[in-house]
Amino acid sequence: MSVWRRNTIIISGCLSLSLLLTSCNDTKASQCQRLITAVNNGTSLLEANKGTQVSTSLKLAQDLADVAKKIQKQNFKDPKLAEFQSNFVKVFVTVSENLTKAAQALGSSKLADASPSGREKIQKARDEIDTALKAAVDAGKQSDILAGQINKYCSQNE
Repeated sequence: MSVWRRNTIIISGCLSLSLLLTSCNDTKASQCQRLITAVNNGTSLLEANKGTQVSTSLKLAQDLADVAKKIQKQNFKDPKLAEFQSNFVKVFVTVSENLTKAAQALGSSKLADASPSGREKIQKARDEIDTALKAAVDAGKQSDILAGQINKYCSQNE
């Protein structure tokens, strides 16, 4: 066997092996792991920043919006994981938007003066905060449900 023919066989064998390993790289398990890791990053941000001040809440809202974008950019071949992806993006966007609303309302209530119109501003801000935080809590509950579903789905054999 000539050297050229032997090198051709070795090269094509290595190429085939590389393609095989690359195509197997994005299994259901690896896709699950990527999505769960991204979701856990957002969840840990929420846990670490519970009960923080206005400026911190605004930063947290921006960080959660960034997490939603990162999750959205992931490419999942598995249709069920793509559905989970979409649902988690909605959850993080909802929490982000409502944290922003609550933080802005809290900020405006701190600027209200001690007058009847100031008390009216404070009451309006309280209502906005309550509504926004209820929506954020509801989204958090949805996230918990999704987490249970994705864990169940990802633990199933392929």
